[in-house]
Amino acid sequence: MKVFLNGGGCGKQTIETYKVINKIIDHTKPVLYIPLAMDETGHPYDDCYKWINEEISVIDIPNIEMVRTFNELYEKDFNNYSMIYIGGGNTYKLLKGIKESNSFNKFKDYIINDGIIYGSSAGSVIFGKDINSIEIMDNNDVSLEDTKGFDILDGKSIFVHYINYRSKFTEEENKQLAKKYTDFLIKYTTNNERVIAFPEENSIFIDGDNFKMIGKSPYYIFENGTKEKIDVNNN
Repeated sequence: MKVFLNGGGCGKQTIETYKVINKIIDHTKPVLYIPLAMDETGHPYDDCYKWINEEISVIDIPNIEMVRTFNELYEKDFNNYSMIYIGGGNTYKLLKGIKESNSFNKFKDYIINDGIIYGSSAGSVIFGKDINSIEIMDNNDVSLEDTKGFDILDGKSIFVHYINYRSKFTEEENKQLAKKYTDFLIKYTTNNERVIAFPEENSIFIDGDNFKMIGKSPYYIFENGTKEKIDVNNN
C-alpha cells in the first residue's frame, strides 16, 4: 500500500509530497487522473486536465490520462498506470460514482498490489472510515446512503482543509469558520468515531504499515469528543 492523502492544497503547498512521489514512482507509465468529484458544468474537465498537467509537472512521467465518466473509470486497467490521482470536489458524488460503477473493489485490489494513489480533498476523504466526517463541508445532493469509505487509517475518518485561513475572509470570519469545524468534529466523534483532521499543505503517506505526515503544520485527532494536537516533528 502506497497512498498519499493530501489536505486539499495545490502548487507550493504540495511540492514536497510530489518530490516524495517522484522518488518511488514508475517513470515509464502514465498517471490516471480522476476529476469526477467535480461538477463539470462548473469545472470543465478540459480545464481540469490543463491544471493537472501543470500541478504535477515536477513528477517525471510520460503523460497523464484523464477519465470523464465513472463507467470509463471502471473500464481502465489500473495496472497500466504509475499512479492514480483522485481530485477534489464533492465527496458524496465521488464515492457514489465509484461504488455504482463497481470501481470500489478495483481500487482495493490496486492498493493491495502496491499501486500508488494520490488523493486530494474529496479524493482523500473517501479513504477514511466514513465520509460523513465531511458533511459540514459537502452536501449529499446525490442521496448516497452507503457512506463507508476504504477505511485504510485504522478506523479513522478524514477531515481536510483544517484549519486553513482563507484570504478572502476577515480574521474574525476565519476564526468563526475554524470554530464551526471544530465544534462539528467534537460532536461527530462523541459517538465512538475517530477523525484525523489536517491542513491543505499536509499529506498523509501510508506505506504498508507505516504512517508519515508530510508537512510542517500540526494535525489533530478527534476522539470521544476531544481534540488532540500533534506536531509533525514529534510524529
